[in-house]
Amino acid sequence: MNGNSLGYRIKKDFRRNWSLYLLVLPVIIFYAIFMYKPMYGAIIAFKDYTPAKGVFGSEWVGFENFNRFFGSPYFGRLLRNTLLLSIYSIIFGFPAPIILALLLNEVKGRKFKKVSQTITYLPHFISLVVACGMIKDFCLTTGLFNDIIVLFGGTRVPLLQDPAYFRTIYTVSSIWQEVGWGSIIYLSALSGVDSQLYEAASIDGAGKWKQLLHVTLPGIAPTIIIMLILRMGSLMSMGYEKTILLYNPSTYETADIISSYVYRAGLIEQDWSYSTAIGLFDSVINCILLFITNQISKKTTESSLW
Repeated sequence: MNGNSLGYRIKKDFRRNWSLYLLVLPVIIFYAIFMYKPMYGAIIAFKDYTPAKGVFGSEWVGFENFNRFFGSPYFGRLLRNTLLLSIYSIIFGFPAPIILALLLNEVKGRKFKKVSQTITYLPHFISLVVACGMIKDFCLTTGLFNDIIVLFGGTRVPLLQDPAYFRTIYTVSSIWQEVGWGSIIYLSALSGVDSQLYEAASIDGAGKWKQLLHVTLPGIAPTIIIMLILRMGSLMSMGYEKTILLYNPSTYETADIISSYVYRAGLIEQDWSYSTAIGLFDSVINCILLFITNQISKKTTESSLW
């Protein structure tokens, strides 16, 4: 066998690092069984699927399910709500853990820092059902939020019954749940910034603000960019769990998103082909956004996923 051939190099590397390949084998098996094998089921998006006939026995209908979704009166509302919630999440939710990490990084008292981190991490570990139950209780006309509104001279309103408040409640509560957990990766990135850079900046007369702008942020910029690329790759994938726990028919106007509609169409109405077509459309858009964002980042910042 040619010593420079790909097959020879792979065989040689396997002999040398067989223990590492053995360690990664369970991960490969997991992804093969639970991630890639089920993907063949996506073909029911192009069929009139019935369980009795099975995936391959059901009749082909081509793009009928996609056309049905695009022509649906709900299409515009679902797309608008999904995009708006995602954009709000990026504008307000994405910078929040970065800001928290920067603030915690400046805290000198170890005990206070640990207590602050623990308090901000805790909401992430609360069950989503419990967290949404708390949010519902706070939003009642007799709840905490209305007590605060009355304290400042306002009137009591059923917050989760009014479509105008849903996006604000969803976005703010998401920040509360994930800001602490999301800050961990930025705190790790901050620990990797060379302390000598701060010393050099201080000698040059740079205060805390200039050190932040010229040392800290550039130091963690690659991490921020990678996280933003990943977030853009899931722009259309708002989780349905929190939405269906908080919304109701009176707030569908602003609360109903693509994933919650897929849940109703697929599991409640049992229209499996139609819901699969919607989910496939959602995934394709996410992939396109991921590739576009990655290419833009590669050309402008030289940081990218690949």
